Amino acid sequence: MKLSLEPNGERPDTTDAAVIMLSQDFERLKSEVEKLRTELSMLVLERDELLLVECKNIETAYMLSIGALEYKAYEIECAVLRMKRKAELIQAKKNRQEKVVLSKIEELLDIAFAEYQAKLNERIEKMNAAIERSHGRLLSDEETRELKSLYRAVVKALHPDLHPDLSAAKMQLFQNAVTAYGNGDLDGLRIIAAMVAEPAPLYDGPDATTQLTKEKERLSTLLRKVKDRIAEIKTEYPYTMKPVVQSPEKTEARKAELQEYIARLRETLAAYTAKIDEMLR
Repeated sequence: MKLSLEPNGERPDTTDAAVIMLSQDFERLKSEVEKLRTELSMLVLERDELLLVECKNIETAYMLSIGALEYKAYEIECAVLRMKRKAELIQAKKNRQEKVVLSKIEELLDIAFAEYQAKLNERIEKMNAAIERSHGRLLSDEETRELKSLYRAVVKALHPDLHPDLSAAKMQLFQNAVTAYGNGDLDGLRIIAAMVAEPAPLYDGPDATTQLTKEKERLSTLLRKVKDRIAEIKTEYPYTMKPVVQSPEKTEARKAELQEYIARLRETLAAYTAKIDEMLR
């Protein structure tokens, strides 16, 4: 079968048609990749907004309203467990008719309860951080919008998920931006945003279509991971405390529950103290 002729009597150039189709496929793929990059930058912004701003604000509110009672409850819990163990060690010595040396027992208890003390210290640090954060200057709505806009621009320009080949210097710059965003440091973020511009990724050469295909697959995988992480954050502390801090009734109910629990713990601690005093007579 012969090819049909063009009006000028020449056969159509199939090579040109193939090139046009490849070019169209390339542009379509490039558009899809850029859409994925934009979607990913928005999701990263949502994730970081949750982690660096909303969760911090929730934890600050929770710590300032309820944290002191939770700390006190945990502190007395530790004291009760320590006194219980102390009574057991004393009783063991008495059963073996050995001399009870309280200083030696306290040394053993210090070692055994070091992890509890570390957790107590961690709670104190969280409380200090919440108090310090509460003293920071609150941004206006306009400043908050600017902060988010600047951070999104920095994410698109520097986020390692979008730019796997970042230099060490640019990686550090991005980490500084994350810190500035988390601290509400608008001036610091303005400086960083002014230093970077959203890069236009270059896809050229004979492997351009292959590069784009791989990039599309990579970005699609990252999108799923970020979406999963956002969902996960919403099931974890401190986000799960959001209903409590937003409801005065729930806050007061939690306080009452803790105060009742603390009262019971104090009674238990007093009972162990009396028991040990009796054992040492």
